Amino acid sequence: MKHFFTTRTIAGLGMLTAMVVALQLLSNYVQFGPVSITLALFPIAVGAMLFGPLAGLFLGLVCGAMVLLAPSTISVFFAVNPAGTIIVCLSKTGLAGFIAGVIYKLLQEKNYKIGIVLASLSVPLINTGLFAVAGLTVFRSILVGSVEGTDISIPYMLFVIWIGWNFFIEFGLNAAIAPAIFTSYRYIEKKVEGQEL
Repeated sequence: MKHFFTTRTIAGLGMLTAMVVALQLLSNYVQFGPVSITLALFPIAVGAMLFGPLAGLFLGLVCGAMVLLAPSTISVFFAVNPAGTIIVCLSKTGLAGFIAGVIYKLLQEKNYKIGIVLASLSVPLINTGLFAVAGLTVFRSILVGSVEGTDISIPYMLFVIWIGWNFFIEFGLNAAIAPAIFTSYRYIEKKVEGQEL
């Protein structure tokens, strides 16, 4: 814990937190279906890899708090189940960030490239997976109400209409951007450390 509160970590987390907030505010205006996309997943992955699981958890909780404030969250989910919405929003991104940090930490010595890829991809997978579980349990009444009087099944509504394109875009962004930012940061960091100040 002593090594967590360094100037490097605090400055890095400050920049990544600002990025999470800005990207998640932008996400309120990007929707494919009834659920807003989560554009702030790649900074969570980068923070988890650079600064560890606790940093991933912190950034995930910040993202979850921003999701809670989104108009679609308040009008659709919070209106039906306030406590469930708070728990789901905070836990899905918080756990995603924490687990990404654990994955990278476990693999960084053995094969850091695989660690980077798996940690980056784990964030959208865990985030979406936990949202899907919540959709089938905590928010099932919303799903049932959405399909009443239609020929659409609950799984189709959840996985195609609610999650659908959002997941593929989130997954693609994390697959491309998180490893690139992390690798660039590490490269610059090594160059700066190699120079005499």
